[in-house]
Amino acid sequence: MKLSSLKGQTAIVAAALTLAFAGAAHAEVPSWCGPNKASLALLDGYGGNSWRLVTTASGAAEAALCPSITDYQYADGQGNTQKAISDIKSMAAKGVNALVVFGDAGPAVLPALKSAYGAGSVVVPYRVVVGGEEGKDYTKFVGSSFVDDGVSWGNWIKSILPDGGNVLFLSGPAGNSQGTDELAGMKQVLDDSYVFLNPAPFDVTNWDPALTQQVLSAEIAKNPKIDVIVSDFGPSLVGALATFAKFNRSIPAIATSDGNSLGCFWADNHEANPDFKLFTVATGNDNVRLAVQWAIAEATGGTPPTDKIFKAPVFEDSVSGQPNAVQCRADLPGSIYLSAVMSADDQAKAVNK
Repeated sequence: MKLSSLKGQTAIVAAALTLAFAGAAHAEVPSWCGPNKASLALLDGYGGNSWRLVTTASGAAEAALCPSITDYQYADGQGNTQKAISDIKSMAAKGVNALVVFGDAGPAVLPALKSAYGAGSVVVPYRVVVGGEEGKDYTKFVGSSFVDDGVSWGNWIKSILPDGGNVLFLSGPAGNSQGTDELAGMKQVLDDSYVFLNPAPFDVTNWDPALTQQVLSAEIAKNPKIDVIVSDFGPSLVGALATFAKFNRSIPAIATSDGNSLGCFWADNHEANPDFKLFTVATGNDNVRLAVQWAIAEATGGTPPTDKIFKAPVFEDSVSGQPNAVQCRADLPGSIYLSAVMSADDQAKAVNK
């Protein structure tokens, strides 16, 4: 199999892809891998953090399960919408048979997706809503059920605070669909006895640790009673949680997504913070695997998956220990995600290259 990336891609990405393909070389051929030979490209709108590195390596590992994929390519839009659009157009122009696209820029990339689809490529955007219609503008949209995450968080909050409480909800950029969907899920479960302290619909953090710390410090100063924090990217909280000590307050309960850095922080700090309960859902690196399966099935004549929505399972609960107690691999980087299918040790190799 040929493995390549666009000129200018980092050695980190290349190493992650090589690792993924080497690790999957002898796996059993799955039903979604058909007999027709095809090329596949994974295109990120932004690939420059550990979550994306693990996700990139996971996508490559899934593609490597199909021997019909004869060429695998990767492109990083580097947070630049115009570059992301150019990458999509370039891959289609080169005749790549299937494109799996993390469209960070949302509907801004839709015309490029539509063009690639019209030119004959299988086009599968995933996770970020890009607008348009399946079968008209692209082949298939593979989403993630963020509403389910909100329901899971809401049910746990009710279990630890049956009489209601004060909730602080932190999400990413203003208006992002992930945060609004998660809030809708929580609202299905939580009644008016649960008061959201943040501005509606959520405190904006851009999933940036530095901004998260600023936002959380301001909220702690304004609100003498925070019973639970909900965040849709747990690792971004780690640097901010120490702020509670500056106010001589226990870290409250947290409902979020998993990350090794967060699990290890809980292991080191929960005894000194009696209110610090932790509940996580899987951070969702494996959403890419479902998207890759769909793209390969369509491009190679395989059997498509039965699902087109990735549902992140509950991962950790410090209260019940089910399905897992809080996980920490202190011997490995904080920037890995123990809920992912890829082994922790392989993730560490991917993010450290």
